[in-house]
Amino acid sequence: MNNPPKKYINTYLLVETIGVFLALSACSVYLGMSGVRWYFQLPLFLLQGLWFYRLYILGHEASHRKLFPNNVARNDFWGGLILVPIMTPINIYRKIHMFHHGFNRKDHHTSALDTYVTRHKPNWLIKAFYHLLWYIGVFMGGWFLHSLVSVILFLFIPPSVSVRISPAFKGWTMRDQLKAIGLFSLGVGFHVAVYLVGGTTVYLYSLGYPMLAFAWVLSLFVYIFHYDTTIGNETRFNVRSLRHVPFFSWILMNFNEHATHHQHPNIPWYELPAKRTPLPEKYHHQNQNTDSLAGAILNQLKGPKIVYVHENKESES
Repeated sequence: MNNPPKKYINTYLLVETIGVFLALSACSVYLGMSGVRWYFQLPLFLLQGLWFYRLYILGHEASHRKLFPNNVARNDFWGGLILVPIMTPINIYRKIHMFHHGFNRKDHHTSALDTYVTRHKPNWLIKAFYHLLWYIGVFMGGWFLHSLVSVILFLFIPPSVSVRISPAFKGWTMRDQLKAIGLFSLGVGFHVAVYLVGGTTVYLYSLGYPMLAFAWVLSLFVYIFHYDTTIGNETRFNVRSLRHVPFFSWILMNFNEHATHHQHPNIPWYELPAKRTPLPEKYHHQNQNTDSLAGAILNQLKGPKIVYVHENKESES
């Protein structure tokens, strides 16, 4: 089957994404209503969770205004709509993600999820505490909860306070906040409507269990492209790419080409493989210490980096 022309490729992407989402949901609900125990459906729930991650990455494309680059309103409409099932307002997504691009691992304090900074000398108890936080974050869905709490926090605190909590929200206005509240309410309303119309079984098998799987998948994947990479002012190089795996690269919309994306964020998802840009040699050796998805996930078992700040000096532990 030939690929669609470039002018229609993102329209096809939307149709494919929504169509597969509905098909997986229908299959899951059918099995649930047929009396199949939920634990026999774990592989299907995992696939649904991965597909929810596709929604997240499609929203990422829209946050860069690359979904429909010639029509901002159309881009944000479809980007916002595709994020409704995961209750993520596109304008909050965009603010946080643009900050990530501009300040990715600039220093130990800025946009470095795998680094914990402490003013107390890290004894075994402090180290154990930070390792526990990290393992809960990565392997038990903690980063999803962290993201959800962050979204809710910035929905309701005054914009003037938001920027004091996170510099990502510089320029955040009351209008932006009201739009975000509306989009989040739409997501909550979607979940409530599915529950009220379809009942408990329909909700659990179409949204409930898949959301739990998505929470786990997101937490596993969210930092694999940056974990234990370089820290410094050349923020676009503090990243790694992973090799192409047809099934996962299809679901992830070539997100494995992450080093290319950070160096050239305006390249659309479908051109990333052809325009793959290696990291400069200075960064390649440390950052490209694995190119497999499984290796990148398992690397996170090494735990976080703990930085001890004392007398205006930093030392790693």
